[in-house]
Amino acid sequence: MKRVLTEIFQFALIAVFIILPFRLFVAQPFLVNGQSMYPTFNNGDYLIVDQLSYRFEDPERGSVLIFRYPNDPSTFFIKRIIGLPGEKIEIEGNVVKIDGEVLSEEYVKLTKTDNLSVTLAPDEYFVMGDNRSGSSDSRYWGPLEKKHIIGRPIIQLIPINQISIFPGDYSN
Repeated sequence: MKRVLTEIFQFALIAVFIILPFRLFVAQPFLVNGQSMYPTFNNGDYLIVDQLSYRFEDPERGSVLIFRYPNDPSTFFIKRIIGLPGEKIEIEGNVVKIDGEVLSEEYVKLTKTDNLSVTLAPDEYFVMGDNRSGSSDSRYWGPLEKKHIIGRPIIQLIPINQISIFPGDYSN
């Protein structure tokens, strides 16, 4: 019995000192909730999020982000980066322009007509869902501050037939 208790204690120590910090600071699971990123991601898709990379490098346009919703930081969202810090974003109908240049968006299948113009601050990103007609994003609640970014999906595990590394990444 003493040996069993010792093994349980050792396992608990491993969990506390190795697994827990890894989960808190390096990678964490994320379950897609909703259809805002359809067709790239569907409701129920299971992703592993890299929380480390964006501490050392800046996100790129076209990358998918997991972040805390600015109006309720207890809620996590998944969206795509459209605009980078300092850029001017203009949306005219279905066309998105960055500093006057039309953005090619091969990942968007469902569009929505909008009219908007915003210039981003040095620490802000403009994010939108791939399903433009079913996404609450920067068009509605404004630019995303860098401090809200958690990370990017590095692995898609579910559904099994769509297992991939860096799923949905269209960064340049």
